Amino acid sequence: MTMKTILVTGGMGYIGSHTVVELIEKKYNVIIVDNLCNSNDKVLERINTITGVTPQFYRVDCCDKTGFEEVFKMNKIDAVIHFAGLKAVGESVAKPLMYYENNLISTLYLIELMEKYGVNNLVFSSSATVYGDPISVPIYEDFDLHVTNPYGRTKLMIEDMLRDYAKVHPEFNIALLRYFNPIGAHPSGLMGEDPNGIPNNLMPYITQVAIGKREFLGVFGNDYDTPDGTGVRDYIHVCDLAMGHVLALNKLFTDSGLVTYNLGSGKGTSVMELHDAMEKACGFKIPYKIMPRRAGDIATCYAAPDKAFKEIGFKTKFTIEDMCRDSWNWQKKNPNGYKG
Repeated sequence: MTMKTILVTGGMGYIGSHTVVELIEKKYNVIIVDNLCNSNDKVLERINTITGVTPQFYRVDCCDKTGFEEVFKMNKIDAVIHFAGLKAVGESVAKPLMYYENNLISTLYLIELMEKYGVNNLVFSSSATVYGDPISVPIYEDFDLHVTNPYGRTKLMIEDMLRDYAKVHPEFNIALLRYFNPIGAHPSGLMGEDPNGIPNNLMPYITQVAIGKREFLGVFGNDYDTPDGTGVRDYIHVCDLAMGHVLALNKLFTDSGLVTYNLGSGKGTSVMELHDAMEKACGFKIPYKIMPRRAGDIATCYAAPDKAFKEIGFKTKFTIEDMCRDSWNWQKKNPNGYKG
């Protein structure tokens, strides 16, 4: 059987790089496109150390249609996993036009190029933020969709665009993956989350406090309607999430049409519960302060992952303790991330 070639946009990023490792281990040929705006080219070396393979890499911005098209001209691509995009909720509230321009135009160009070069399989990295503030939890795929911030709106607009496109292109197979809160790192400690500047996400902020780079963790709100007043989220190990992409990809190669899956653990964990689990993983206290709520945040969000289990066999295997252990292992081994 001929090895299938998968184009991974944003494949040098946190989730993308872990998915590339999983793809290589499942005997796919991988091509990465990334502009490195929120990633580092040292990721290629780490992928090689883990897998023994260095995937082909193009430093290209997906909003540069001419440069992006060269990748399609030069390679026979069987499917695309589309991660590339800006992803910080707070930044999107402050800079909405930047998010609309980057996330929408890059995806529009991708679909146009896939159509032009006959590539009919797409896994799209969506988000649980498309559910907005849900009327109940756990969240199922058929819940109403409404968003509370510009980042989420770009994800929902892209989903709508893909649904409209699929209606008139039945040959085009799409998996919309709505994932919840990825944390953790590769168990080797060679790859993990390495944000530029001040982290927007909870886990890298906690680990940077633990390693001594930041003074304390800011907990945004302790007056939510949750057991301890802090926000409750569904945390999923990045390696479980990577496997979810491979399982969704496999389905596209065997079944036609558009599918939507929640990728989460199905369990809610509060900010303070995660903080306490990180203290156990580190073996010492991590200072924190209660801060005002952030714009766009909601109280509780966790998945009903039943559909993904039933249709593609997706089931998380890593626990919160595993996620904290692997996050701390990555941070200890890489106190400055990929920057040395």
